[in-house]
Amino acid sequence: MRAALVVANWKMHGTVVEARALAAQVRDGLKRPRGIEVVLCPPFTALAAVAEALAGSAIGLGAQNCHWETSGAFTGEVSPAMLAEHGCRLVILGHSERRQQFQETDAQINLKVRAAFAHGLTPLLCVGESAQERSQGLTFNIVEGQLRAGLAGLSPEALGRCLVAYEPVWAIGTGVNATPAQASEVHGYLRGLLSELASKEIAQFIRILYGGSVKPENAGALLREPEIDGALVGGASLQAQTFLGIVKKAAFRGGNPKE
Repeated sequence: MRAALVVANWKMHGTVVEARALAAQVRDGLKRPRGIEVVLCPPFTALAAVAEALAGSAIGLGAQNCHWETSGAFTGEVSPAMLAEHGCRLVILGHSERRQQFQETDAQINLKVRAAFAHGLTPLLCVGESAQERSQGLTFNIVEGQLRAGLAGLSPEALGRCLVAYEPVWAIGTGVNATPAQASEVHGYLRGLLSELASKEIAQFIRILYGGSVKPENAGALLREPEIDGALVGGASLQAQTFLGIVKKAAFRGGNPKE
């Protein structure tokens, strides 16, 4: 079984003081994680503070976005080289909030995925459909288009080092999550696509996370699905005990205690 991964996306929340304190609480509550990986993605301004708080622990540091250029006249942007310098090992790309609120295109997201690899970062590519698209029966069309475009031009070896998150837009921040069956169906479809893009063998090693109103109350049922390899957690990651509750459910994925 693929090792579970839980990623905290703090979005635009937390001062440096608050982020350092939250990271320390998660660190202290998860001293010996086994069979599971945890990554915290604070705002850019708190990366250094969170890196310091996590130093010496098994918890990884990630970022919420990056530009595709290493440097240049891109006011307000942060490059993958800057993230790597802070010790980031993962970067979230293609989140629906970036697609919708900042009009990021599939082509731009693909450039970011390539740039992440060029600087030793693991891209976590997000895909997902809106409520209207789901109601029209377009779920598979939407996620396939986003996946193929976001990973276009990558070698099978690079694809094997990618992470994917299925985040139905209608579930993000709404309190309404996809059912385990709904999520598993899309995860299985995505893995089939990855088999075409890389190979069946490589696709079996690629972790596909679920995101969208993940809470301790629903995490267990979602993570028991064989195709769901972990969670991308938004609002519930802003409280240490709530987030740790999700991590513990992921550690018991498949019914075997791993934490």
